[in-house]
Amino acid sequence: MIKKAEFVKSSQKYTDCPNPFKPEYAFIGRSNVGKSSLINMLAEKKALAKTSATPGKTQLINTFEMDDTWYLADLPGYGFAKAPKGVRGGFNKMIYDYIEFRKNLVNVFLLIDSRHTPQKIDLQFMEWLGNKQIPFAIVFTKLDKLTSTQMQKNLNHYKNELLKTWEELPKIFTSSASSKIGKLEILGYIDSLNEHLVDEFKKEQYKKEY
Repeated sequence: MIKKAEFVKSSQKYTDCPNPFKPEYAFIGRSNVGKSSLINMLAEKKALAKTSATPGKTQLINTFEMDDTWYLADLPGYGFAKAPKGVRGGFNKMIYDYIEFRKNLVNVFLLIDSRHTPQKIDLQFMEWLGNKQIPFAIVFTKLDKLTSTQMQKNLNHYKNELLKTWEELPKIFTSSASSKIGKLEILGYIDSLNEHLVDEFKKEQYKKEY
């Protein structure tokens, strides 16, 4: 459980993000996937990440500090159609540069709406993450919008699609912001990754400062 969650800053590029001395976990997905709601659910803070009825509201890298121990990065949604073409290109460069070059990024959580069949843009994004050897996990959102039978059918469809090109499936979570499904599993996974990393980052910070 997260006891303390605070907004740190918004950044236009990865080099403007907070000093990379704490493990960082990025959350990303297509616009309107329920990313802000999921982040608020994990932090148990209703207005930590701004939710909106208008897709594509997140246009910067928003960094939050959790329990003074690790960073959560809320990334702009890809596939944002409302912005002018040149601006969309800027979003993409910001996202891809951040993921590829942010030194303290431990894992990317890729959010996918559980109601939809596999989308080409999501599959392409996963392929890029794989090519760049970026660790990632899939979080299926809006579980409460489906029956358990529908959810299992969609999940199997996605797994079968992925196994056409992937030898091994990434870590997969199912979630619902409204009913808090998946909260303990996602936070438990982050805790397990942080177990050894937090001290390593502290040592790195000490070396840089002294």
